[in-house]
Amino acid sequence: MTLSIWLAFVAAAVVIAATPGPGSVLVLATGLRYRYTAVLKALVGLEIALLVHLAIVAIGLGALLAASDTAFLALKVVGAVYLVWLGVQKWRAPVTAVDASKVHLAATNHLFRQGLLVNLTNPKAVIFIAALVPQFISLQAPQVPQYLILGLTMVAVDVVIMTGYALLAGRFRDWFNNVRMVRLQNRVFGGMFVSAGALLAVSSRS
Repeated sequence: MTLSIWLAFVAAAVVIAATPGPGSVLVLATGLRYRYTAVLKALVGLEIALLVHLAIVAIGLGALLAASDTAFLALKVVGAVYLVWLGVQKWRAPVTAVDASKVHLAATNHLFRQGLLVNLTNPKAVIFIAALVPQFISLQAPQVPQYLILGLTMVAVDVVIMTGYALLAGRFRDWFNNVRMVRLQNRVFGGMFVSAGALLAVSSRS
């Protein structure tokens, strides 16, 4: 893999990571509520799911998902239902201010699971990676090292972009940390998750 091809992939990865989606909504919502150490749990879940998607593409199952209406529909329904469920849970979350500096990390362990499932149940992410990544793979060279390089690059870029979202949200945490603003956060992010689920439910593979 040449430097120019890798840089082109970095540019594509930046665009993908910066595009708003369920993952960025989760990171923003978490960043407004908790410190970065808690956000990091959601990030780990998101990135593990991203690597699972890449592995699926690498072994050829991504093409199967793209070709199978049944497989795509099944995963799409699961993903949409989970996003709507997250939205309802967020909407109904307790309206209480939280001192992020006093939140025990064990109380945020659920964020890893949320990050993992948000990305893992998104079939469009697999298909998008299946359409993008193979374009940067040389068939004349060993493919495993290339997939490893591209996978690590995708994760690194995504972590940087999502960290930016989290730190930006964190700058407004104190301003949003009162009962009225917490209620607003719950309604806004709950609505965003439900909307994301609805959009996923009506989406096609293209």
